[in-house]
Amino acid sequence: MVSRKIIACLCEDVTKEEIQKAILLGYRDIESLKRYIGFGTGPCQGKQCVQFVREILLEMGIEPDIGMTSRPPITPVPLAIAAQEESDEEKL
Repeated sequence: MVSRKIIACLCEDVTKEEIQKAILLGYRDIESLKRYIGFGTGPCQGKQCVQFVREILLEMGIEPDIGMTSRPPITPVPLAIAAQEESDEEKL
């Protein structure tokens, strides 16, 4: 029988099994799990995976906390905007 990998964070390719192992190692809140594993640090900034991680915590009998600490930028900035050249007027 082939075991199937369940992806918890598509952006960072973190599996449900990796999250469960980290929880067993003592990382029992969203912030410490994020720092240890790296989920929620991709382009979606956790919008897709934090709820799934909360569900994993509940499955393992742990009441999930509020969530991750937001850090600027609060919303992802497209690379095209960050890479734009300043016009001569903006340089003044």
